[in-house]
Amino acid sequence: MIVMSKCLAGFNCKYSGGNNCVPTLKKLYEEGKAVLVCPEQLGGLSTPRPASEIQKEKVINIEGTDVTRQYKEGSEKALAIAKKNGCTKAILKANSPACGVGHIYDGTFTHTLTKGNGTFAALLIRNNISCMTEKEWKEE
Repeated sequence: MIVMSKCLAGFNCKYSGGNNCVPTLKKLYEEGKAVLVCPEQLGGLSTPRPASEIQKEKVINIEGTDVTRQYKEGSEKALAIAKKNGCTKAILKANSPACGVGHIYDGTFTHTLTKGNGTFAALLIRNNISCMTEKEWKEE
């Protein structure tokens, strides 16, 4: 089973209120091969919500509010869902402060990427769940 960012299956949980639907990933979910999570929503953040980026060890939104607790709580809840469903792989939204794998926005809100992982991706990696972004996924 695969754990996947909910926005990639077309659910409107993106910070802007929209989604990042990838039709082949939506199909994967519809076929029962993926379980969906949105760590931000699981952490209690609303949709829509102010954009957030990681600044050093904290997640800060564009209004300057520290939302690290919500991101960490949501990531823990999403991990529990992944474990409950026996997930061994993850397909996550690239560059996201929760789901980014390998690269995330640098905290300046200028669309500048830096090396790093989002809060959920980092937690999955620490728990030996293989992570990739929607850009890296290839249909098996």
